[in-house]
Amino acid sequence: MTDFAARRTMMVDTQIRPSDVTKFPIIDAMLSVPREAFVPRRLREAAYMGENVDLGGGRVILEPRTLAKMLDALEIQGDELVLDVGSAMGYSAAVMARMAQVVIAVEENAELASEAPAALMEHAADNVVVHEGPLRDGAAEHGPYDVIAVQGAVEHLPESLIAQLKDGGRIACLFMEGALGVVRIGYKIDGHMTWRFSFNAGAPVLPGFEKHAAFTL
Repeated sequence: MTDFAARRTMMVDTQIRPSDVTKFPIIDAMLSVPREAFVPRRLREAAYMGENVDLGGGRVILEPRTLAKMLDALEIQGDELVLDVGSAMGYSAAVMARMAQVVIAVEENAELASEAPAALMEHAADNVVVHEGPLRDGAAEHGPYDVIAVQGAVEHLPESLIAQLKDGGRIACLFMEGALGVVRIGYKIDGHMTWRFSFNAGAPVLPGFEKHAAFTL
């Protein structure tokens, strides 16, 4: 029988801590939330590998290092409302739920969205609300948000999501620029976004977040 608890500890010791992520809330959450419970059963043996878990259809669960470093940069506080875009079966939402007041987990894949609530409830993430709908639309009815985290790469970030961020809020986004992926943290100040480089990473571009080429004659 696979010892997932031991794998979880190894993940933190070999993937998270060496990436300069040492904040206690992040380490505690990633040691506590069973990643294998939030991936399809056929992929559980791959849950703790140091790479994105491929869900098919251009969707992944971000590698532990990428998620942890995003959380390190976002510095989620206990009284904050978080929007998790592309939450799949809810792993990232469950991790952030241990730091935030409430997490709204947006997922457009009906199968993944239907499985998320049971996994979240089983693992005490009762402050997560699963919202099924297009990722690019977010969940404006629950916002505005202190923090937005996008669980996949983008070429273009829709204004519909930026509009759901509170003034003074921040967003973590992995921008794919050709073959290069760059995670930036965006800060909304007086209605305008300011972006700062955080680290390099890679992931497939989420459906609906592609940059459409301009038409030329």
